[in-house]
Amino acid sequence: MSDIAGELAWVREAFDKPTLRLLDRKWAPFVLAVFKSSFSRDRRSVPCELLHTQVDAYLADLRSTGIDAPEKTGRALCVQWMNDLWLYREIRDAGDGNEEHYSLTSHALEALLLVDGLARDRALISESRLSTIVDTVRHRATEANPDREERVRRLNQQISELTSERDRLAGGGDIEPASNEQMHEGYANLTDLIQQLPSDFKRVEESVAAMHRQIINDFRGEERPISEVLDDYLAKTDALMSSTAEGRAFEGAFTLLRNDALMQGLKADLETILLHPFALELSLNERRSFMSTVTLLRKGIDDVLTQRKGLTTTLREHIVNHDVVKDRELERVLRDVNRELATWMQTARPRSTVTAELMPGTLEVEHLRERFYDPVAHTGPPALADVSGAAPAAPSLGDLRQQGGPLLEELRDALVAAFGAGEAASVGVAFNGFDASLRRPVEILGLLQLAAQLSTPIGPIGLESFTTVRPDGSVRLFDVPRRILTDDDTAALAAQDLGSQHD
Repeated sequence: MSDIAGELAWVREAFDKPTLRLLDRKWAPFVLAVFKSSFSRDRRSVPCELLHTQVDAYLADLRSTGIDAPEKTGRALCVQWMNDLWLYREIRDAGDGNEEHYSLTSHALEALLLVDGLARDRALISESRLSTIVDTVRHRATEANPDREERVRRLNQQISELTSERDRLAGGGDIEPASNEQMHEGYANLTDLIQQLPSDFKRVEESVAAMHRQIINDFRGEERPISEVLDDYLAKTDALMSSTAEGRAFEGAFTLLRNDALMQGLKADLETILLHPFALELSLNERRSFMSTVTLLRKGIDDVLTQRKGLTTTLREHIVNHDVVKDRELERVLRDVNRELATWMQTARPRSTVTAELMPGTLEVEHLRERFYDPVAHTGPPALADVSGAAPAAPSLGDLRQQGGPLLEELRDALVAAFGAGEAASVGVAFNGFDASLRRPVEILGLLQLAAQLSTPIGPIGLESFTTVRPDGSVRLFDVPRRILTDDDTAALAAQDLGSQHD
């Protein structure tokens, strides 16, 4: 007998999920284009009113160019997308009050990831992807094999291979540089894995939010004892973190974030990858997105922990505010009412009634004293002690300037003098030769401000190291885009009028 009926039911169930429903709609390209334009890795949420205005602007732009667009307002479309489980609305603290924000659900993130994968020109089946699979399979097979001798054999083989490679390099062996093609394949593999993290974190966050809503409903319904609700919460938390792929990914990322050395190593490895020549072919947004992997991990962890904190707060508040004594008193009163009602029904007729007050009467009290006289409240506070003799010495003007912004005039004069005398090959070399008072970290911002008013450099821009000296004497290195000043740039820099910047 054919299995087509079962397969058809399985496919229909998949198409009923919000991810495929989004891709199956008539306006799917428009919806995904709006999501991709309005949200990004750095912009995870948008104020509701702002998104309504943006969608209205997108609709107007499309209609002005003759492109067919939905005949609805931005607010109506956002509400529809929220009902379709593509947008999630939540209240966030905006500093001066609470403000409603929209964020993408895991279903919308998965749809964007799928479309982005289909739109790529580079195939993901590469040496890097296969090497990742082979290494992962070898590692898991070693962990899964209970044979002690086999595990020792595998470890000895790895140690032998690594020792041979180390001895070869230590003996002066050649280092085979990675080609641009190999680095591109590895970069594509890494970005594909990294891009799956936001939807994984979002699914964990949505699971915790759904658990939050269910527990609130259980508390309000009072259908189960508190102990059962708490046991259910703990069981669901354990299952969420261990039985689902997104939960395991969350636990792995959380373990990674708790290891500072591992996080520093991850950041250093990302920087090393971008120092390869292939990175010059990447756009600025691609390099910035790749370097923000650590930030992405921290943001996903913070969002999940925020949801868990809200759930824990709800449990704590209900447990603290739940008065067992009052519940027992109410239960005793209701039992007494039922007992009296049974006694009354023995003699009552079919249409007999009982007059009962729904609310207790008020007490007729003209005034109830709330606070009594306290002589201490009318005594003055003790005199303040004179501690002016222990005051530290006032800082000098020079000390205050060292704590302030960049010294633009001094920087400009020192830079013009260095290039005029031919003593500097670049701005970084000139900076490293300045006096310590002109090499504070903030002076780098001053140099960038001065350079922004000059001509745009031509050719590839590399990085060079700036050695800065803080006011306390500590030294710190910064990597800044390399800049070389021409004679025209030096003349223009010397002619700049910086007087208005110090008014």
